[in-house]
Amino acid sequence: MNGNRILADTNIIIYLLSGNQQVSELLENKKVYLSFITEVELFSSKTLNNAEIKLINGLLEQCIIVDINSFIKQDAILFRKKYNLKIPDALIAAAAKYHNLPIITSDSAFKKISEINIIFFEL
Repeated sequence: MNGNRILADTNIIIYLLSGNQQVSELLENKKVYLSFITEVELFSSKTLNNAEIKLINGLLEQCIIVDINSFIKQDAILFRKKYNLKIPDALIAAAAKYHNLPIITSDSAFKKISEINIIFFEL
């Protein structure tokens, strides 16, 4: 596992977009990966305005988006069954496992997944 690469959960990106300085410092000088499901979640708010869409697009351009493949799909199914995860969390965890990346998150559901490394962020 390379210490300069990290997969960010959706909640971390929301904190970053909201201006959280701690998150900004944690992600500084890191190659940030995002699951495609995070991209979907970020754009799913009905209340997004043009400025927010532009901000999200600008951030996504700086990240590496991990699309689904058969390995991620199979691990997501395994994680969902084994840990009773929500589908988005299972997909994000599976993407981290596939790319051998730690996940930075504030979602305690990830703490129970023994197959991946977690960096737990608390506000």
